[in-house]
Amino acid sequence: MKHLRSQTFAVMSNAFNILLKTFLMLFLASALSACGSSDDDTSSIEEVEENNVSDDSSSDDEDSSDNEFVSTDGVLCDYENSTYNESESVYNTSNAEWSCEDGERWLDANGIPDHDVGTFPNEGNPNTIYEQDISANYTLAPVETDTATELGGPRGVLGYVLNGVKIDASTAGTCDDSGDNCDLTGNDGSWNIEALGQSSFDFGTDDNNAHVQPGGEYHYHGMPEGFIELQEGSSDKVTIIGWASDGFPIYARYGYSVADDASSSIKTITGSYQLVTNVSSSRPSSDIYPLGTFAQDWEYVSGSGDLDECNGRVGVTPEFPEGIYHYYATDSYPYFQRCVKGEVM
Repeated sequence: MKHLRSQTFAVMSNAFNILLKTFLMLFLASALSACGSSDDDTSSIEEVEENNVSDDSSSDDEDSSDNEFVSTDGVLCDYENSTYNESESVYNTSNAEWSCEDGERWLDANGIPDHDVGTFPNEGNPNTIYEQDISANYTLAPVETDTATELGGPRGVLGYVLNGVKIDASTAGTCDDSGDNCDLTGNDGSWNIEALGQSSFDFGTDDNNAHVQPGGEYHYHGMPEGFIELQEGSSDKVTIIGWASDGFPIYARYGYSVADDASSSIKTITGSYQLVTNVSSSRPSSDIYPLGTFAQDWEYVSGSGDLDECNGRVGVTPEFPEGIYHYYATDSYPYFQRCVKGEVM
């Protein structure tokens, strides 16, 4: 009887083991099936992400085709100047060093001009030239955009001439609507006085279309004649003179008559601003202040000159034979660009 119970127990034990193994196998199969679902889901997510990346890349390619950049690396990346300026208003050494590193163009300078300057202080400008601590960096891969960003004065530096002297075409001078209250430094009135091209106010600019800010910073409002002469600029030469804050180059006065043809003749490049035809009734009397006295007297008229609203255009230059967006200093308003078309760092 005892032996029979043992056999019965063995049979039951075997049956239990078989059931247990079956249960474990089913559980493992289920678990493996669940992991397989997880792998499938991961694969699906990766495919979606890949598709999204692909779509984004395609979009970026389309955008970049509209706003392509041209590398400026290798162009004037080792420009260095150290020249003692014997002008009576200076008696100091002009130092400027440009370099290219890590995708950026760097400037270290002291703001002292390297050419003859006028007498400062003078009747129209009571300030003395002092050495500055100038450090700036611009991208080597500038991208032209459809947006014009106004710079100058408190809005930020427009750019620098190669000698390390700042470009700042506008002034802080203003008049109120009556024209009875004008201040060359106050910046409080609604009518912005121009430094160049008018004879109603004297900002004490020298033959380089430059003068000195209260802090001693010599800066250009227009064509830097002394520097252009040092660069041997002439009517048969396209002369680079500096870099704008968006990384695009700046040229002086002359360019190719056909923007994208370096074999075309060289001509004087003109801006596309004209005097307004409808004068505001709130403007100070034009009998006292002729048109051209204020920045508001000028309006951009597309196609009336060679350049866009920022005094720039796309075309070939000696440094960029494949073409690049670039700016010009011009003898006509706005003299230097008042805005930039590239992205500012």
